[in-house]
Amino acid sequence: MIVRIMTENQYRMTDDQMRQVDRLDDDLEAALHNNDVALFRGSLAALTDYIRQSGALVPIDELVPSDVIVPAPDMSLEEAREHFKPFTMPPA
Repeated sequence: MIVRIMTENQYRMTDDQMRQVDRLDDDLEAALHNNDVALFRGSLAALTDYIRQSGALVPIDELVPSDVIVPAPDMSLEEAREHFKPFTMPPA
């Protein structure tokens, strides 16, 4: 699976690594839902650090679509909430 850290790089992750990414992402989502800035900052740092350390960097000249996109490391909780809010189609 390909994971992109916004404003950074893409990483190739194994299924086992993706299970940990999912666990870390659950913590990030909990922080968003609870409006917990400290938990959000810590969870985002843990998630991006794990991806960088565990994933295989996709070469810059290899163009592949991302399966998962995570917030930029410096994204605020409010920016993340706005950027990742569910998309709904407007009424026809």
